[in-house]
Amino acid sequence: MKVVKWPTAQVWGKHLQRPVQDMKTIKKVVKPILKRVERKGDKALRQFAEEFDHAQLKDLRVSEREFSAAEEAVSESLKQAIQLAKENIETFHRAQKTEELVVETMPGVLCKRRSVAIDKVGLYIPGGTAPLFSTVLMLGVPAKLAGCKQIVLCTPSNEAGEVNPVILYTAQLIGIDVVVKVGGAQAIAAMAYGTESVPKVYKIFGPGNQYVTAAKMIVAQQGVAIDMPAGPSEVAVFADETANAEFIASDLLSQAEHGPDSQVVLVTTHEPLLDEVRQALNRQLAELPRQAIARRALENSVAFLVRDTDQAIHLLNDYGAEHLILATDDADDMAEEIVNAGSVFLGHYTPESVGDYASGTNHTLPTNGYAKMYSGVSLDSFVKNITFQRLSEEGIKTLGPTVEVMAEAEQLQAHKNAVTLRLQSL
Repeated sequence: MKVVKWPTAQVWGKHLQRPVQDMKTIKKVVKPILKRVERKGDKALRQFAEEFDHAQLKDLRVSEREFSAAEEAVSESLKQAIQLAKENIETFHRAQKTEELVVETMPGVLCKRRSVAIDKVGLYIPGGTAPLFSTVLMLGVPAKLAGCKQIVLCTPSNEAGEVNPVILYTAQLIGIDVVVKVGGAQAIAAMAYGTESVPKVYKIFGPGNQYVTAAKMIVAQQGVAIDMPAGPSEVAVFADETANAEFIASDLLSQAEHGPDSQVVLVTTHEPLLDEVRQALNRQLAELPRQAIARRALENSVAFLVRDTDQAIHLLNDYGAEHLILATDDADDMAEEIVNAGSVFLGHYTPESVGDYASGTNHTLPTNGYAKMYSGVSLDSFVKNITFQRLSEEGIKTLGPTVEVMAEAEQLQAHKNAVTLRLQSL
């Protein structure tokens, strides 16, 4: 992990660059996959499953028998953990529901706004090196709460054509019964275009590798909405003299073990902490099953020693981390100054892991600096807002002349006439 001491704002930018992906090359690989699925449907999905996952699939959809077997395969302790996480996520996301907004902007002019669920949504759940059943909760729970009528879940199978049982158990617990054994860019294509087994959806959610991300970006230009642009996972940690080096090291490693292209950033005002964290990283790394992945991620990572908290805040807002941990006694005060972050973890006893699994907030968050302009997934992600208006006779008499003047100024005579004819009838 590279260490940069006393950086200026002009210098820290080059050290905060995310790992670069050659999207042009990646898209050249992805586009033919999308076209093949669009043309050949299920046949293409079976061919890709055999090519990429080494699985020969007769049925692409998970059967009732497979759901039942999955439930039996999951331990009771894990079931209880998933149930508790589900309840917390439901509690937090249910509280995000908004009542219909009704405003009389002037006498006789009534305006409304109502949230309506997106009818058909697709959820992509990675199932490779780490089968992310937690993401089933993070996407499935708000989709159900929003009232989406059709939820399609795509996730890859193993070579035997089996989906990870915990993913299936979690989907069934939420009430998702359309689970398709398809991964990669071809899964995004299936949900975007529709096939014999996969219903076409209006919006696609979920993380994935660089090929999945590229596929989402391409179909987003073709009329299918996506949750957000996404890239490798990342965390930034601010720590001062009140922080615990062992805690900090564990937070950095919990993100680094996601993948070799993950990035972790440490910002501190306390110079002795740099060496303390380095030693803790070495100790904890030696015990990790995914230490090779974490070590490669640390090569993309940097630790900054800055003058004071104000400079730290400036740097962190410039970076716009997906996850931001404020490991300081003054976390609440410092958080007031944070304007760019996907999700913020306050204090010494709030590891990023709790947000990933069970605190209640959503872990599907903007990466690669998109936290500067995007929000993470929430209940709002699964709804659209429709506005309504009604004018009474009094309303058209009062507001109509204003609209006539404005329409005439824009040389849109038919717009003016739509008002004038109504006024003349009165």
